[in-house]
Amino acid sequence: MNERSSVAELADTLRGEVERYSLGGKLPSSRALVERFRVSPVTVSRALAQLVAEGLVVTRPGAGAFRAEQRPTAVRAGDTSWQEVTLSADTGPEAVSRSVDASGVLATLAAQPSDVIEFSNGYLHRSLRPERAMSDALARAARRPGAWSRPPMEGLPELREWFARGIGGAVTAADVLITSGGQSALTTVLRALAPPGAPVLVESPTYPGMLATARAGGLRPVPVPVDTDGVRPQLLADAFRATGARLFVCQPLFQNPTGAVLAPGRRAEVLRIARDAGAFVVEDDYVRRLGHADAGPLPRPLATDDEDGVVVHVCSLTKATSPSFRVCAVAARGPVFERLRAIQVVDNFFVPRPLQEAALELVGAPAWPRRLRAVAGELRARREAMVGELRTRLPGLALPYVPAGGFHLWLRLPDGTDETAFATGALRAGVAVAPGRPYYCAEPPAPFVRVSFAGTAGSAEITEGARRLRRAWDEVVEPGR
Repeated sequence: MNERSSVAELADTLRGEVERYSLGGKLPSSRALVERFRVSPVTVSRALAQLVAEGLVVTRPGAGAFRAEQRPTAVRAGDTSWQEVTLSADTGPEAVSRSVDASGVLATLAAQPSDVIEFSNGYLHRSLRPERAMSDALARAARRPGAWSRPPMEGLPELREWFARGIGGAVTAADVLITSGGQSALTTVLRALAPPGAPVLVESPTYPGMLATARAGGLRPVPVPVDTDGVRPQLLADAFRATGARLFVCQPLFQNPTGAVLAPGRRAEVLRIARDAGAFVVEDDYVRRLGHADAGPLPRPLATDDEDGVVVHVCSLTKATSPSFRVCAVAARGPVFERLRAIQVVDNFFVPRPLQEAALELVGAPAWPRRLRAVAGELRARREAMVGELRTRLPGLALPYVPAGGFHLWLRLPDGTDETAFATGALRAGVAVAPGRPYYCAEPPAPFVRVSFAGTAGSAEITEGARRLRRAWDEVVEPGR
């Protein structure tokens, strides 16, 4: 039994026994609980901490744990219906609704029951994360002199330098701003570069979290279709002319959700089109460190080919580490950097110094490149297993592109299929997938689903997940078969 399950079981047991004690009554000592349940002192401490968090127990240093006093009676809920009017009221001639549909984001973040296979997960499976290395790095970082003092607002100089070297080109440490994860970085960039009501060009389909961020800021996402070679330049130029937009957000490497890589012949064209429009290109380089073992040399970031400050580059450590290791960099050259810095300071002040120090410890260790190579091999194996299983068990699913990086596949369902019904049927069968509709800011051309292989425990779980998907297929797509 692992530590986490031991803590949960002990907390459940103690939760049931707390009622036996009078209010303010003392619970058995930690030593007594260790001996009675034959668990470690750490397990006892964490289980009691859980009960303290729930308000059932209070602890007093040197005295022990006691049953908490009676909780006050819940206050009657007030009438919040007035908010519906206030939040939906548009003011000004260019008002744009700021209501946000977070369903696409929640589909990849929601915790699933233990018996559900997560083909919807947007992060590495726990077995692929460097959890021990991150813990050790954080422990070492916490012991550094000044680890708990305020860091520079832009981020630690050494960390900014490390990100700048990884981006390359003319980018220097002075052009880099450290932020709390990619989502926070995109929020800062969109606020800095587009006023409320402005259009922003986005790839279609694209990451739902970016669409939600744009809409929350009162922006109007405008779709620019992509194919297996990335965004289509002529349509991008047409969209700039039609809308007057001054911002284009893209993922040139292993685009989410299609997995496409921007073709070499299109890179310079995209930059030229944006420069001619007087617009910025926001390059969301979110999975550069998750190329597969067979990916070969990866194309350089667009920022390395940019001489005129057109590209605002966003790159994060989160996807290659853990959803809770939220360290990201935004690189920008020219006056726009000061605007980004000002908004970052106003919104968040700075990224906590211990986390930045831990990031330096992690990426500076000799094991870091070896770990990335190991993950690259595992991702290739999982990708090949999923592609093979889907093509064998669900040949009616179209897979137009198999990426050599990232963590997902973009699958087209047969025309006329209700993708929401299929995702619901899949969940009933015990496997979670992400419906395709939230990846479009306009009408989708066909029904799609996104499935992730990086969030799985391995090939055996992929095989079982595909088997369950077949059950959903028979129920929704081919009923009565």
